[in-house]
Amino acid sequence: MLAIHTKFISATNTRSARIKAYTCNGHAVTIPLDYELGEIERHFKAVQALLKKSFPYAEDEKKMTFGGSADGKGYSFCFMYSTIEI
Repeated sequence: MLAIHTKFISATNTRSARIKAYTCNGHAVTIPLDYELGEIERHFKAVQALLKKSFPYAEDEKKMTFGGSADGKGYSFCFMYSTIEI
């Protein structure tokens, strides 16, 4: 299973606010914050950009699930086919 994490990055004196999507194995993309979208949609847009860049043959991204991150700065996304049956 591949989990994609996102986080909000605040604006600085030289850069605008942005969203970063990244994986534990080094894939990452950072996009400008789209103020026309809602909170979750902003993060999902970054996930879509990462999938397009690093995983062009990934499953349909609309079948992903997500939840809040432990640090409260973003979300974690993964595909629904990654399940555990105990």
